[in-house]
Amino acid sequence: MKQEVITELSSKELIERLDEETKQFVKLKLNHAVSPLENPNKIKSYRKAVARLQTELRKRQIEQS
Repeated sequence: MKQEVITELSSKELIERLDEETKQFVKLKLNHAVSPLENPNKIKSYRKAVARLQTELRKRQIEQS
């Protein structure tokens, strides 16, 4: 997920997207632990997407204060 897309989302959409991405990330990690994934780089991309979403949410919280 690109940073430009993340900045365009509203805070409510960001929270929903973060929940969705986090669930997918955990699911992917569990599946990889059971049997190796065909493309383990997906784990890396989900982890980065979650971090980007969390960073944007935190940035907005700081700006509101």
